[in-house]
Amino acid sequence: MSSNEFRGQIGRTVRQSEPWWPTTSNGLLHRPNVCVVIMDDTGWSDFGCFGSEIATPTIDQLASRGLRYSNFHVTPLCSPTRACLLTGRNHHSVGMRFLSDADTGFPNSRGCVDSEVATLPSLLSDQGYTCFLVGKWHLTPRHEITPSGPFKNWPLSRGFHKFYGFLDGCTDQYCPELYQDNHQVMPPSANGYHLSEDLANHAIQYVTDHVSYRKTEPFYLQLAFGAQHAPFQVPHHYIDKYLETFAVGWDKIRENRLERQRQLGIVPKNTRLTPRNPEVKPWDELSPEERDLAVHLQATYAGFLEHADEQLGRVIAELDHLNVLDDTLIMVFADNGASREGGALGSVNVNSLYGGVRQDIQSELAQLHKVGGPDGPSHYPEGWAMASNTPFRRYKQFVDLGGVRSPMIISWPATIKESGAVRSQFVHVIDLAPTIAETAGVVKATKNRFHGRSIASTFQSSEVPPQRDTQYFEMLGHRALWHQGWRAVTEHVPGHPYEHDTWRLYDTTRDFSEYEDLAEEYPQRLAQLKEIWWQEAQRYGVLPLDDRPLTELLAFRAPLGLLNQRTITFYANQGHVPFATGVTGTDRSMRVRAHLQRTGDDNGVILASGSSQGGYTLYVQDGRLMFEHHMLESRQRCVGLTKLPNGLCEVGFTLLRQPDGSAMVHLFSDKEVIAQVRIPYTSGHLSFWGLDVGRDRVSQVSQHYPDAFPFSSRSLIDVSIDFLENVSVEKMADIALGTQ
Repeated sequence: MSSNEFRGQIGRTVRQSEPWWPTTSNGLLHRPNVCVVIMDDTGWSDFGCFGSEIATPTIDQLASRGLRYSNFHVTPLCSPTRACLLTGRNHHSVGMRFLSDADTGFPNSRGCVDSEVATLPSLLSDQGYTCFLVGKWHLTPRHEITPSGPFKNWPLSRGFHKFYGFLDGCTDQYCPELYQDNHQVMPPSANGYHLSEDLANHAIQYVTDHVSYRKTEPFYLQLAFGAQHAPFQVPHHYIDKYLETFAVGWDKIRENRLERQRQLGIVPKNTRLTPRNPEVKPWDELSPEERDLAVHLQATYAGFLEHADEQLGRVIAELDHLNVLDDTLIMVFADNGASREGGALGSVNVNSLYGGVRQDIQSELAQLHKVGGPDGPSHYPEGWAMASNTPFRRYKQFVDLGGVRSPMIISWPATIKESGAVRSQFVHVIDLAPTIAETAGVVKATKNRFHGRSIASTFQSSEVPPQRDTQYFEMLGHRALWHQGWRAVTEHVPGHPYEHDTWRLYDTTRDFSEYEDLAEEYPQRLAQLKEIWWQEAQRYGVLPLDDRPLTELLAFRAPLGLLNQRTITFYANQGHVPFATGVTGTDRSMRVRAHLQRTGDDNGVILASGSSQGGYTLYVQDGRLMFEHHMLESRQRCVGLTKLPNGLCEVGFTLLRQPDGSAMVHLFSDKEVIAQVRIPYTSGHLSFWGLDVGRDRVSQVSQHYPDAFPFSSRSLIDVSIDFLENVSVEKMADIALGTQ
C-alpha cells in the first residue's frame, strides 16, 4: 500500500463513510535538521580551532560542542567537490572532472552533474525535507547562466526547493551577480551591503519561515559563502587589527600554526613542517615594499574570514533562538585548499591578475588605501596560501594535501556527546551524502547509490575504523591514491608521458604532514598503490586522463551560448547580461551600434559593461554621445563633438584592438566619426559585473552621471555588438583558471 493510498471507508453518503488523512512524517520517528556550511578556498589551518591566529569564534564554538575531523579530504577544485557532496559519488563518475566550463566529449567531463544521478536534496525531499541552497552553486555550465536558462542544471532542477546566491565560480562581495530560484535579482543598493551578510540574512529567513510554518518537518540548508575566494573584500576595521599580526611573515606564521596544532591535539606531536614550496621566497628575502603589500593583503584575507564567521554566527544564533540548534546536524568544511592564484605578489585589485595586466609594486602600494573596499578587490601572494595550508605541501589544483585536506567540524549536540574531540579516521567528501542520508532515514540501498560510506558511527567513537580503505585523487593529470594508511602522490607535468611521472610514497599513519618520501625504501608497495590507482581510475570513470591545457578544453564550448556569436542584439527592457557569458569585456575588436528614436531631451546610458572597478559605458549626456573606458587606474573619456540629431539615428563606437593590447575607439553618429580616443589596456575581465542595456545598474562605470542613469526605453530601439575577431581561447583560459 502506498503512503497516500486512501485508508478510510467510502459509502454512498458522507454519513456512511469514514474519512482519512495521510500523515506527513513518512513513518519516521526522528529526522534531524541538517546545515552544511561550505567555505571557499580556505586552507586547512585557517580556522582558530585548527591552529590559526584568525578569529573564528563561531566555528571554534561549533568545534567545542562537536568534533574536528583532522583527516578529511575534498577534491582540489570547487565544482568537483560540490558535485561529490551533491551526489555522494566520485566527481569523474558524475561528469565533473574539473570545472563547469567545458564539455570535452567524454563522460567524465561534461561540465555538469549527470542528470541520471539522484542528488542528496532530491533524496531528502522524498523524506519530507525542505531543501535550501544559499550562496555558491558552480555546477551550471557557464553558457547556461543567462536570464532565460536553460534551467536544467540550476539548483531547483537538482532537488532544492529554494535558492538564493550566485551560479558562477566567484563574484564581487559588494556588487554580486545574484539569482533567486530561476531568476536574476539585483543586489540591494543600501550602503554597507556585503554578500556574506546578505547570504546569512536569506539563510535566516528561510529557516525561520520553515520553523514558523512547518516545525514538525525537517530542513536541509546548504550555506556556501563566497568567502574565502578572491576577491577579498571586507570593511576596513576588520583588516587593521591584523596588520601587526602578519608582519612576522609567512614562514613564522607556518611555524606558529604548527605549534598551536600540536597543542590543540589536531596533529600528532611529532608532525613536521613540510619544506617551503619552491616557488615561494623566504619572507626575509622580500623587499620592505613587498612585505608591506603582502601584510595588507593577508590582513584583508583574515578580516574577510572573521567577517564570514560572524555571519555564520548569526545563522547559528537564529537556530538556537528557534530551539532547533541542538537537533541540527551541522557540517563545516572547505571546498579545496588555499589558492595560489594571486601569484608572487598578490594584488590590491585582483582584476589586474584576472585581466592579464600585472601592476608593479609601486602601483600596488599607491592603492593600499582601497584594499578590501569596493575598488580594492584583493588577492594575497601565494606565500600566504602556503601558510593557510600548514603543515602541508602545495595548494588548490594539486592533489598534495595542501590541495585536498580540508578542515571539517561536525556539531550535533543532541547526538554527539564527546564535545571538543578530534577524529582521525580517513574521510572524503563523498562520505558526507551517505552520512546525511543515514541520519535522515533514507532507507533505500545506499551502498549501491553512493561511492562513499556513512561516517555516522564516528560520532560516538574515535576507535571506529575507516569505513573504506581506498580513495583515488586526480586533477589536471596530478594523481594520488590513499590505501590502508599509505598514500602515493605524483605531480604531473602537462604534455609529458604519464609513465615518466615521479611518484612519492608516504606512510600517513606515522607521517601526518607527508614530510618523508618513502618511495625508494618501499618500491613494491609503491608499485602496488600505482596499480590500484589504475584500477580505481577504470572503476570510477577517471579515464581518459586529460592533461590538455585549459585553452584547448575551452574550445569545446563552441558553438554554445553568446560567446561564439559574431553579432548579438540586445533590447532596452531585457535582463542583466551575466559576466559568465564571456561577451562583456574589451578583449576583442568590436563595433557597437544603437538605434535611437530621439525626441530632443533623451539622455542616459545606452550600454554599460562592468562596474566602478572597471568597464566601459556608452551614454548620451546633454545631447552628446559619450564613451568611457576604465581599467585599473586608467580612465579614458571620449565626447562627441556635436549634439545628436532628433528622430531616428544610429550611434555607437568601434573598438579596434592593437597587438600591444591597447585599442583605438572611434565614436560615430550615422556613420560619421565624431570623436576618438586611445585605450592603453583592454581585457576580457574588467570587473566581476556583466553588462546592462539602457542603464548602468548597480555600481557605475562612470563618475560623470548619477546612479543608474537610465535611457528611455521608448527612445532606445536596440543595441547590437558586432565582434570583428574570434574569441581568444587563451585569454578565456587565463580568466577561467583565475576565477574558479
